[in-house]
Amino acid sequence: MNDRNIIALSRRGFLGTALGGVAALAARPSWAASKTLNVLSHKVHQTVLGADGGDLLADWKASNDADVSWTTFDSNPLQDRLFREASLGSTDYSVGYMIDNRPTSEIAALFEPLDDYLASDPIEDFQDIAPGLVDGMTVDGKLIGIPVRHATQGLFYNEELLQEAGIDAPPTTLEELVEQARKLTFTSSAGTPVVGMVLASDLAVFPVMFARAFGGDFITGDFQLMPDKDAMVKGLTVLREMFEAGALPRSYATTRNDDQVTWLQQGRAAFTVLPFARNAQLNNPEQSKYPGKIKAVEFPISAELKGKMPMSSIVEAWAMVIPKNAADKDLAWNFIKEVSSKRATLGMALNGNGPVRVSTYAEPDLVAKNPLAEVEAAVLANARGAFPPFPEAARAQGIMLEEVQLAVLGRKPVAEAVDAIVERVTPLMPA
Repeated sequence: MNDRNIIALSRRGFLGTALGGVAALAARPSWAASKTLNVLSHKVHQTVLGADGGDLLADWKASNDADVSWTTFDSNPLQDRLFREASLGSTDYSVGYMIDNRPTSEIAALFEPLDDYLASDPIEDFQDIAPGLVDGMTVDGKLIGIPVRHATQGLFYNEELLQEAGIDAPPTTLEELVEQARKLTFTSSAGTPVVGMVLASDLAVFPVMFARAFGGDFITGDFQLMPDKDAMVKGLTVLREMFEAGALPRSYATTRNDDQVTWLQQGRAAFTVLPFARNAQLNNPEQSKYPGKIKAVEFPISAELKGKMPMSSIVEAWAMVIPKNAADKDLAWNFIKEVSSKRATLGMALNGNGPVRVSTYAEPDLVAKNPLAEVEAAVLANARGAFPPFPEAARAQGIMLEEVQLAVLGRKPVAEAVDAIVERVTPLMPA
């Protein structure tokens, strides 16, 4: 190759590189932040901070000369990746999103206690965040996560079916719920066979809710296993009697969570228990035969306890955490403070997030968009997780559901099933 060709190739290479550089510069933002905060989350957490309302972090990024880099996974892979990163000698991820049923004592030890941060550089009106959510991220007396999103369970009902059966209002006690569910086990005017209530058999939410309606629980926050067995017996007896009366589907043993949505949309069931966030889906005109007719209230407590104690519905929540081996903990806390602010909480709520602040539900913009805001706020104020996390929690839940199913289907006396839960789960409880 002669010198002329070398010069020509060099010139073409330079021009290509230069033009490529111009294109790259044009594609970049007008400013380059001096810091980048790496965040590990579910895609939904990123989306609600920058959906229709614009980038809710724009001012924070500008004032902190920082950008946010998101790495997102589905829930279970996300938790696995977060715990793996936190177990390394160091990690580039300074903020992670954790589900509140995951932090055992061993896992919590991988994350920064936030009490000192909260004391020295407080989050705006921290007491406004629902206490049950905060308790869910407090492990061994230390706060390791700031709640950011929740799904709280409510009692959904088909108003049109209730009216057709001559029922003027939804139930206010568990006994009324059972009575109405039995009355609503009929064939509707549309010719559809209706079951009073549909519940999934593979989720602990439902037996725990029925036990709580009688003042009981499965496992308390301080790891007491079924401190009031009689309350669990009463709750499971109600479920069994509903099944025997046909007010639960004959397919109860194989019913799953998505079935609950479908059955209510199609008018095949009058009642179900789902997170309040499902309201839009249940009333979607493109999917539901009863748009605007599916409403929700708080799951009712028993008549004997009504007015004496609040009903504690079940809630699942996400929280923001800082790994102990994080690269920039101060910037991470600054980010968490911003995302936890009243302004950002409202903005995320308008983008579809479950707001963790009780006051957000009174905001006019949210009330106009969410017809269940008032009732959800009241339920959230007393909600707590189904049971606290511990190493054998998954096995304990599986045992409980196995025994519950035997009791509900009539294959084992209820009292024997409850005794079996205690006997089988006790060895799995934390010391």
